[in-house]
Amino acid sequence: MVKSAEVNLYYLMKQFALHTIAFAAYTLTAITAPLFAQDIRTKIQHAFDQFQHQESLKNGISSLTVFDGKTGQTIYSANEHMGLATASTMKIITAATALDFLGKHHQFKTTLYYTGDIDENGSLNGNIIVSGTGDPTLGSSRYPETKAEVILNKWVSLIQQAGIKSIHGGVIADDRLFHGNQLPGGWIWTDMGNYYGAGVSALNWCENAFGVNFQPGNKVGSKAEIVQYSTQIPYLEIINETTTGKTGSGDNVYAYSAPYSTKIFIRGTYGLDLKKTIELSSPDPAYDLAFQLNETLNKRGVIADAPPATGIKMDSLDLSNKQLLDVHLSPSLDKIVYWFNQKSINLYGEALLKTIAYTTAGKTGTDDGANYVQKYWNAKLKIDVGELNSVDGSGLSPQNRVTTLAMNKIMQYAQKQSWYPAFYESLPTFNGMKMKSGTIGGVLGYTGVHTNKAGQSFTFTLLVNNYTGPASNMRRQMYKLLDTLK
Repeated sequence: MVKSAEVNLYYLMKQFALHTIAFAAYTLTAITAPLFAQDIRTKIQHAFDQFQHQESLKNGISSLTVFDGKTGQTIYSANEHMGLATASTMKIITAATALDFLGKHHQFKTTLYYTGDIDENGSLNGNIIVSGTGDPTLGSSRYPETKAEVILNKWVSLIQQAGIKSIHGGVIADDRLFHGNQLPGGWIWTDMGNYYGAGVSALNWCENAFGVNFQPGNKVGSKAEIVQYSTQIPYLEIINETTTGKTGSGDNVYAYSAPYSTKIFIRGTYGLDLKKTIELSSPDPAYDLAFQLNETLNKRGVIADAPPATGIKMDSLDLSNKQLLDVHLSPSLDKIVYWFNQKSINLYGEALLKTIAYTTAGKTGTDDGANYVQKYWNAKLKIDVGELNSVDGSGLSPQNRVTTLAMNKIMQYAQKQSWYPAFYESLPTFNGMKMKSGTIGGVLGYTGVHTNKAGQSFTFTLLVNNYTGPASNMRRQMYKLLDTLK
């Protein structure tokens, strides 16, 4: 049997040994943490020096900011205070603002109602009205419940269930909330007529776009004929000047129009071996919705006396007697943000920006939304307004000027929020990393998060402006630089 003094000595020696091990482990951690930071910083510095001295950046500029994903400490930064064009990396700022301010459960409402009275013969002495609040998913094929045919069939059924068999009036799409179909300032002519340059309305419909299918000619330079449209558009005049491009040349087709255009010019080349639907922007999405609903009613035998119309007609209507037929709810914001970032849908960003402005102060201008985003992040993270100088919510405008430091602060902030899992899921995967890309003329960018094999996590933002040469080459060089985080 061991004596009590020996027990105490044994216990003290054991405790001393445990404390020594713990102290050694703490000391090792304290030493290796800055060593790790120093090591990765050196690697990034070396890679960035090589990156910015490439010939394609001789007249350009690049900026990189990298934070420790857990502590938020700066691991590396270069030109981090330089405001640069963002391209679609701007979408992560809009998405984070919307999720933080509106909440991930936010839904847009679109209402269907009628005015006037229904007589004993089922004749409505009034109008069928659809009123919107900016839902960018209405008519979209990305969600089962938002598809155009699903919504139109639902609404026609509800109109018939109300006892309406004919309409002594018309179908009206009320798009007044956002003052009709508008484009953000700074968008360029070569973008406006194409699906990614579609305007934004209080009544967006089918993502404000429609498809055109071509049949290329038998030889290069011959006319590429339009053989089919994705929907009926008899109210538009399409002037097709598209020719056939050589095999492998792909899609070089561009449409030229603007909000409320009645003519759309299509120019460029369609590859000899190409099989692709070309998406154009709808000049008046609210009118297209009214037209499509009217056509669906006609097919069901419900005929309206007046032609389809938009919010311009609303001021002359008597709205004292109206009956609600339906309130359509959009998918929740977290589901909207998923496609917003995954497919980089510019319309979604502009709708969110206007909704932020309207929810904040009852305003609907793109500039109102951009100003609020500046103020929001200045209050949240002390980001100077000069570091977040944006003019739209999608990044399509080449006039946006944002620093990588500001963008990375917002990316870092996102990680600590309850809505982050949905935000993280929305980020595409490029080069084995979760990050949002951005591309417009002379601009490439990436911003995202990454955890390497050793378990170290990072947030990062890399922007390049005014590079020369192929985008594919610059993209490879950017991937090579970001590989230092793996």
